[in-house]
Amino acid sequence: IVMEHLIQASDVAHTMQHWHVYRKWNSRLFGEMYEAYLCGRSSHDPSENWYQGELNFFDFYIIPLAKKLSDCGVFGVSSLEYLNYAEHNRKEWADRGRQMVAEYQQEVLTAQQENKIKSSTTLAKGDAGMGA
Repeated sequence: IVMEHLIQASDVAHTMQHWHVYRKWNSRLFGEMYEAYLCGRSSHDPSENWYQGELNFFDFYIIPLAKKLSDCGVFGVSSLEYLNYAEHNRKEWADRGRQMVAEYQQEVLTAQQENKIKSSTTLAKGDAGMGA
């Protein structure tokens, strides 16, 4: 059972670390999924349920897992630290998550716009070079 908990924790370790680590990886995952939606590779807009989905993820998976890790003592005194980070991150997400989802969306849209500008500039330079 301990090995099972360790394997589960390795997949979601960012949720049991400092807030800035959680936010970094959460932003990256959202960005990948939102970009896939915008490009037509996914029919699901993750922004619609991301906020509530993260709360549910903490309540029904992360915090219970962190408690199991703490109970079995596999990480010693650090086990309680991971639980505390999970609970803290859940509270921060409850307070700031809606705003952060909007920021995540804007980051993806801005990056897409910048990529379009770079692509059109590169194409224009290539076309100009071909005409010379």
